[in-house]
Amino acid sequence: MQAMTALQALSAVTTVVADTADLDLVARYRAQDATTNPSLILRAARDPRFAALVQRARQQPAADVQERMDRLLVAFGVEILQRVPGRVSTEVDARLSFDTAATVQRAQRLIALYAAHGVPRQRVLIKIASTWEGIAAARLLQQEGIGCNLTLLFSFAQARACAAAQVQLISPFVGRITDWHRQHADQWDEAAMRGAADPGVRALRRIWRYYKQQGIATEIMGASFRNIEQIAALAGCDLLTIAPPLLDALAASTLPVPRQLDPAHPGAVEDTLPPQIGEAEFRAALHADRMASDKLAEGVRLFAADTDALLDLLR
Repeated sequence: MQAMTALQALSAVTTVVADTADLDLVARYRAQDATTNPSLILRAARDPRFAALVQRARQQPAADVQERMDRLLVAFGVEILQRVPGRVSTEVDARLSFDTAATVQRAQRLIALYAAHGVPRQRVLIKIASTWEGIAAARLLQQEGIGCNLTLLFSFAQARACAAAQVQLISPFVGRITDWHRQHADQWDEAAMRGAADPGVRALRRIWRYYKQQGIATEIMGASFRNIEQIAALAGCDLLTIAPPLLDALAASTLPVPRQLDPAHPGAVEDTLPPQIGEAEFRAALHADRMASDKLAEGVRLFAADTDALLDLLR
């Protein structure tokens, strides 16, 4: 009898999501959902295999190049949805991360473009950076029935604000949290910081436990992984979005992946703060958390730069 792969074992306890805009890879992994971001779309748009999608976006009538970009994002999303049974996450222009009204307007346009292709809004998650302004936009969009995926999430304060806004899903960036701690540690013992001891794993587990203890319905999707040990340590999380190289590594491994997070037994109460958090408290907490403030600012900058590159490609 053939041994179960680590990917099969993980899929038995967690919804596996493909973190790619490569349509061939989406089809290969047969994941439930797929996630995209400006960097992934830019990489796919530069790939000759998908030149027809880019050319179509260039040729379609559009008020400006930003609308042309949104049409390309949706074109990739529509193709992805033909290859997964669930949802696709499509990101709002990262340069709007500190503008609530503009984020709402762009999200509404993305949903309208999907609707023009016959895609119901239930199959789309609008990705928005977890800034104060982004979370405020997500609150308004959720009230319209537009599901949101709050990305670039690094701190407990961001998670509390997202819970209070009743967003559909959050994406804590496990790997980037660990990257920061590795970079700033006086000494780093790689072996000792694996699995449950990994700083990114600990951060996600704290948020996951808090949500389950508080009865918060928002889904938690771990993201930005660096190795399969991080993934295995979070088996049982609602969803995990995984890049193709790590999906391949899981599919080739027979590493045991027992459930680590069980909603029926979330563990002892660790955090008793209410989800409700005001703007001043949010900003103070984010400022006090150097890792979270550094990585949020860096993430917005990187996604904005790739957005600019994608716009140049479409001009």
